[in-house]
Amino acid sequence: MPKIKNIIIFVVIGAIFVLIYIFFIKPSTSDTASLVSTSTTPATSTTDSTATSNPSPVVAQDFLDLLLNIQSIKLDSAIFSDSAFINISKHDTSIILTPDGTEGRPNPFAPLGADVVAAVPPVCTLPQVLDNVANVCVTPPSICTLPKILNKTTNTCVTPSSH
Repeated sequence: MPKIKNIIIFVVIGAIFVLIYIFFIKPSTSDTASLVSTSTTPATSTTDSTATSNPSPVVAQDFLDLLLNIQSIKLDSAIFSDSAFINISKHDTSIILTPDGTEGRPNPFAPLGADVVAAVPPVCTLPQVLDNVANVCVTPPSICTLPKILNKTTNTCVTPSSH
């Protein structure tokens, strides 16, 4: 029974959408007829031997006239030998853009939630070195000469005490 009730509800909602489309959204045939213009003579191009039918030859002719006008433009090359142009072109005005990493996603094409930001290793100052496993700066163990040994808690060379 609930399945039949759901089917009836969906059919009624679908019928309402169809009626809304027919009466409010779909343009009437009189509106479309006034927007469409037809030509009684077929349009042919005099410049192309394989002419296709063109619904608006006026637009094509305007475009062709524009192309022919562009072809007649001449550029005076004296501007390139002017001292103002030469002085400007000697200076490097380029700007190097480097992201600081505080904005945006590392990979904008990765799925959301899959952004794993790699930890930047710290910069260690001597005598400390980077422990790659813990990703922290540590003081390396000293190299002791015999008879001294390394005390791991103080990281210093000490003489062993004999019992």
